[in-house]
Amino acid sequence: MQRYFIYLSYTLFSRHSFSMRLRPLLHRTTHSVRPRILHPRTSGPLYPSVRRFHESPVRSSAMTSAILNAVVSSPQTASASPSDISAKAHHNKHGKGFVNPWPSYEDFTPWKIVLKMLRMRFSGQWNNPDTTPPTVPVRKPELLPTRQTDKLRATWLGHACYYVEFPGGLRVLFDPVFEARCSPFSFMGPKRYTEMPCEIEDLPFIDAVVISHSHYDHLSHPTIKKISQKYPECHFFVGLGNKEWFTNMGISDKKVTELDWWDERTITLSAPPSEIGSVASSNGSEAPDKPQNITATIGCLPCQHTSARTPFDKGHTLWASWSVSSGGKKVWFGGDTGYRKVPELPKDEFDYSEKYSHLPHCPAFKQIGELRGPFDLGLIPIGAYDPRFIMSPMHANPYDSVNIFADTKCERALGIHWGTWVLTTEEVLEPPKKLKEALKWKGMPEDGVFEVCDIGESREY
Repeated sequence: MQRYFIYLSYTLFSRHSFSMRLRPLLHRTTHSVRPRILHPRTSGPLYPSVRRFHESPVRSSAMTSAILNAVVSSPQTASASPSDISAKAHHNKHGKGFVNPWPSYEDFTPWKIVLKMLRMRFSGQWNNPDTTPPTVPVRKPELLPTRQTDKLRATWLGHACYYVEFPGGLRVLFDPVFEARCSPFSFMGPKRYTEMPCEIEDLPFIDAVVISHSHYDHLSHPTIKKISQKYPECHFFVGLGNKEWFTNMGISDKKVTELDWWDERTITLSAPPSEIGSVASSNGSEAPDKPQNITATIGCLPCQHTSARTPFDKGHTLWASWSVSSGGKKVWFGGDTGYRKVPELPKDEFDYSEKYSHLPHCPAFKQIGELRGPFDLGLIPIGAYDPRFIMSPMHANPYDSVNIFADTKCERALGIHWGTWVLTTEEVLEPPKKLKEALKWKGMPEDGVFEVCDIGESREY
């Protein structure tokens, strides 16, 4: 529910009139640039061990097919989990749904949020971020036409959406939202100030879609519907309680796996027999190459946030971060998360000073790093954090993000959850600037470790 009042406050307090925001959105207002489909080639190194794309030979087997059958099962060997996992402290013992079980979280009532925002507005403290172009550069995604790459390859499609290509062929899409607005309504709510880099149908393969939680900037009905139609074999991984939302739109329950924190599943992708025969015939050989299966382990992990699709279902479905391991590479997807609750402080007072060292932080990220890490790449939220005293329990600022990066034992990271919609009051280009400040404060390199990229840009690891 908090998110709805934030949307309402943005609508009322922005520099544009409310009547302007009530114009029906008859047509998509952002014009996507069409992606280039690349033939694999070699590019010079962007950073040591980080390249834009890499040359690999093209296999003739059926695993180059766009259509692969997916089988989801429990892993043969369970990964490490906390000793108190059976307590299920995040399950609401006094009602329906889920809670954040740590002192690092504070649950504001919606009316309290509105009153605080009204006070900021009338005291002149409310900031309307400037979205006048240029803001975040948008480029044409350079997408590989086959499943061939021996590197981990990640392409930012805006906000929290990443398209990740794993060595061995797995293709995963995280938190896709391809609409102009992240809102229950097509005619009001936060509107994109950067273009979409491509359309859903421009993605060569989608084997799995991973959803962090049910908020509208992470889960979109039109987007999911289109994915399920264009990629009918795609499998969806969601937190507990979210499966019904997918089946209600007609997606088979066999295509949706919902998990609790610390649960894992193995997904195995294989070409159907008809595809194998087709490849054999096209190659002119009597017997086809035996295709390799693509396997991955996908884990549901904690984060500090909440969920809602309406004003009446807050916390009814589980929010989560996720791990995906395939082809010898591991990715941690932070989704949307806070790290510590920060009280209202004087303007420009640093909440990581010694004076505030007593403030509790979420312990789940160290558990993730110790029990499931290290990770080759973290996709970590860095934006939507002001006003800090309201947003800190559920949205990390870059200083929090750097601590999360260290706690989860990610070797590299890319910033997400910024550069697309105005959800809060910080300036739209502030998150990457503060990220560099935070890295310096933490004693980490400002370049080549935890970075941001252009929308549509790919990085290899």
